Amino acid sequence: MVPRFFKPPHQSYFLFGPRGTGKTTWLKQEYEDAYWIDLLNPELFRFFSAGPERLSSVLAENPQKKIVIDEVQKVPELLDVVHSLIEEKKGYQFIMTGSSARKLKKQGVNLLGGRALLRHMPPFFAAELASSFDLNKSLALGMLPIVVDSPNPEEVLRAYAGIYLKEEVQAEGVVRNIGDFARFLEAMSFSHASQINASNIARECQIARKTVDSFLMILEDLLLSFQLSVFRNKAKRNLSTHPKFYFFDAGVYYSIRPKNLFDVTSEKEGAALEGLVAQHLKAWVDAQVENQLYFWQTSSKVEVDFIVTGPSSFFAIEVKNGKTLHPNDFRGLEIFHEDYPQAERLLLYRGKHRYKERGILCCPIEEFLLQINPLSKTLFTF
Repeated sequence: MVPRFFKPPHQSYFLFGPRGTGKTTWLKQEYEDAYWIDLLNPELFRFFSAGPERLSSVLAENPQKKIVIDEVQKVPELLDVVHSLIEEKKGYQFIMTGSSARKLKKQGVNLLGGRALLRHMPPFFAAELASSFDLNKSLALGMLPIVVDSPNPEEVLRAYAGIYLKEEVQAEGVVRNIGDFARFLEAMSFSHASQINASNIARECQIARKTVDSFLMILEDLLLSFQLSVFRNKAKRNLSTHPKFYFFDAGVYYSIRPKNLFDVTSEKEGAALEGLVAQHLKAWVDAQVENQLYFWQTSSKVEVDFIVTGPSSFFAIEVKNGKTLHPNDFRGLEIFHEDYPQAERLLLYRGKHRYKERGILCCPIEEFLLQINPLSKTLFTF
């Protein structure tokens, strides 16, 4: 059991995260004596689907005050009952997990009007694995606990996208044509760590542009991806308008992307590397609440991969998949510095030495990732 950094709040909360991130495993250890409602259990699913109000009667007959509702999106009507029970102030703490926000959003659920906090369970942080963290292995297999803990990680990873297609997309009838969605997933693997061009994707998959937009929303609802907007605060230049796309885990990206003889290894690995940094930054930002994650790109294609902003944070971060750095690698950070001189600048690379050049800290990627801790208000110590 790898100890997780996640610290639960003392009031009711939602714990969202894709399947395989270890939500259930962690909860069973943290809340051994809680009353457990697993909505993946067909019998319990039928019982509460037929009468969500039964939750009040069931809890009245049990002494436990901590109640775990696993995969709450399966019966979103339960949230009305949970809301009522919280309002009655009977001392209950509800811990509600979800691997999909689709039904909750579709039915207009407002996450209990702020009466329950929202928390996220991401894949492993490098610092959670500590000495067992291996950058090359993480690029190929990702950081999902269900994969990392498996004796056959490659096999589990290959099945992962199929599990989502079958259990989340197909079983819930999210899309009419599962073949279109499968082709879309493959097409999006070539957009990982890149800006989204929905028109090109639509042509490649032979589907409507509106269908691409709806499929992108489904990926986000299923927590399989996230997008970054362009940082525009007090912009002094013409900036790009398209968001940047990432699968939530580098290994999932690797498994979805088709394998071809003509693949350029450095391109695929470079996208995986940037994605690995992105998922760590996204997880840290989610835990900090007040911080936000962007990227920056001018209309002339000068780019900085990540901008992290918050009450006490302002970082510009560039990622390079090379063991040595060249003068052109510094260009994006230097131009960003002209507009935002107060930003701390980091250039992450595959080398082994930490040094400063042109006022920019050059840092090995492993060192940077191993320092990220969601319990710390500081992203990185210079």
